Amino acid sequence: MLRVGLLFMIGLIWVSIIPTSHAIDPLDRVPISSPRLEDFFQNPVSKNININQQVQIAAHITNNQEIDQKFVYIVQIKDRENVVIHLVWISGELNPHQTLSTAVSWRPELSGSFVAEIFVWESLINQDALSESISFDITAS
Repeated sequence: MLRVGLLFMIGLIWVSIIPTSHAIDPLDRVPISSPRLEDFFQNPVSKNININQQVQIAAHITNNQEIDQKFVYIVQIKDRENVVIHLVWISGELNPHQTLSTAVSWRPELSGSFVAEIFVWESLINQDALSESISFDITAS
């Protein structure tokens, strides 16, 4: 979809064609939604898990643009002292308006309270955020 702008100047008409991808707020290009814990079969898992229980930290990401978008889905787990204890990412490319359910694995080795933070960036080299980050609490016992 294209946006057309008109500018009248001394009797002349100037037409500007701007791709809608440039009209989207930078943090709305690939929003994150439905953050959750899942098992390997995509069944929901409670945010109260067991030590050594393998879980998937999942979310939906959607390309709100008219162009393909490369992305990196990054998850970091922080302990109660705010120290990053786990950092993992996957990368890919979304077609225009495509929604993808994305997930990475984590297995807590100790009991405690944790925070999972999810980020979507353009790449690890070009760290432009494509979305606001999302976080949620997890308890392991």
